[in-house]
Amino acid sequence: MFDSLSDRLNDTFDRLRGKGKLTEADITSAMRDIRMALLEADVNFKVVKEFVAKTKERCMTAEVMESLSPAQNVVKIVLDELTEMLGSTESKLVFSNRIPNVIMLVGLQGSGKTTAAVKLAYLLKKQGRSPLLVACDVYRPAAADQLATLGGEIGVPVFRGDGAHPVDIAKGAIQEAVDHLRDVVIVDTAGRLQIDEQMMQEAVYIKKAVKPDQVLMVVDAMTGQDIVNVVSTFAERTDFDGVIISKLDGDARGGGALSVRQVTGKPIKFVSMGEKPDSLEPFYPDRMAKRILGMGDVVGIIEKAQEAADAEQLEAAERMLREGFTMNDMLDQMKAVKKMGGMKGILGMLPGGQRALNQMGGNLDEGIFDKNEAIIMSMTKEERLRPSIINGQRRARIAKGAGVTPTEVNSLMKQWGEMNKMMGRMRTMANQAQAGGKKGKKGKKGKKMRMPNIPGLDAMGLGGMGGLGTGGPKSDMDLLRQMEAQMRNKK
Repeated sequence: MFDSLSDRLNDTFDRLRGKGKLTEADITSAMRDIRMALLEADVNFKVVKEFVAKTKERCMTAEVMESLSPAQNVVKIVLDELTEMLGSTESKLVFSNRIPNVIMLVGLQGSGKTTAAVKLAYLLKKQGRSPLLVACDVYRPAAADQLATLGGEIGVPVFRGDGAHPVDIAKGAIQEAVDHLRDVVIVDTAGRLQIDEQMMQEAVYIKKAVKPDQVLMVVDAMTGQDIVNVVSTFAERTDFDGVIISKLDGDARGGGALSVRQVTGKPIKFVSMGEKPDSLEPFYPDRMAKRILGMGDVVGIIEKAQEAADAEQLEAAERMLREGFTMNDMLDQMKAVKKMGGMKGILGMLPGGQRALNQMGGNLDEGIFDKNEAIIMSMTKEERLRPSIINGQRRARIAKGAGVTPTEVNSLMKQWGEMNKMMGRMRTMANQAQAGGKKGKKGKKGKKMRMPNIPGLDAMGLGGMGGLGTGGPKSDMDLLRQMEAQMRNKK
């Protein structure tokens, strides 16, 4: 996702950081590099021209904050303008008081409307709503079957209206929702490989018939420059309310998606970055801008972790603090990481993580989780609960049972040892807090406690990534904190 753009922009910022003072020539050169990076990422030419002009003007005239270096000021301005280009603020779905609410999806064939409809239904179901999917694509072979199959997988019913006209199907779905107490109707309309009058007119007729509360256009992130013509035409004919960008994980450029908000004035409401039903995410312009600039999305990681956590896991965390860290706990952690999108997904949201991943050629062996799971499952119940009893003879037996080498078993045991020590330190800190100790974040001899590495990084050859965010990306994260502090002081 935006890999090439992110790399090019960070290379430009790296060159600026090497200069103590920036001249007009330095800024002009940097803006030229940024323009080329955006164009190569498939961002619309007019959008690039406007973006670079505004950014350059601000860089030349903006008041330089004393707490920031000249290069950091440029990064901050680029971040602000990129956030503005993407939409500035989050745009949520707006629901009316009527029952059912109707959401209509439009877009070209192949843009991902059907899967987007299912993902949206899954998201709304998780939020406590009762969605109904409607198959209004009567032209594409097996389109209704596909929707019915996918809807069945997530437990959401599908209204098909076999043999009826799409407008009649949409009308019938409203009555079906009323009869079966469904509070949201998601209408999946037909598309074409190219824009044509019949498709547009049918979308207009359906919109007039069901009066949707929201019309969302589904756009394929890999469409490229032609995305501008497509969204402009749909905006003119159907006056949609927002955009869902699909397949954002499928193109390293993705710049066409950056043009949508600027060209149509319509907000990006959701982005889809995967095949699974839970891969549809609300779009946050500020977070996306930070990820493009290599600053990560730490808030997103926290939200994913909170979503993955449940009552049993919270109870397990309390037990770990009391009794220590077992191999069963490590197995649960690996499953939680998978649930959060895997190690690649997490690294992509860490400051500097995506760039580090790119430098490795994107090679991150997610299969290490399956291998470690096999090792743990080859242990006896007692060994999983008390890993400290595992000696050389037991390790050889476990390795043979899991089909791995003793070295790989030793690597997992080393990870367990580090996590167990960390739990011990946390237990000590918790006991001190309960006893009224006020050492704060200081450990022995006044030294600051170090953040532990993410479990599993060492085993994947990424042990050195505990320093993610250092250098360029870290300084950019620091500049945001410094700026916020400075603004508070001015107030």
